[in-house]
Amino acid sequence: MSAFGLVLFLFIGGSAFWLLTFLMGFVLPYWITLGALEKLRPKRILEDEEE
Repeated sequence: MSAFGLVLFLFIGGSAFWLLTFLMGFVLPYWITLGALEKLRPKRILEDEEE
């Protein structure tokens, strides 16, 4: 039973590690880039009023 607990612990820890690696490597830069592009894009107030 002790071996099962150790394997389960390593599996959960490894899954958490790879999830955090994915988030820091792909999702976080993607989110920052979208936020920066949204701030740099000019607002289209006049086009919204015409519709």
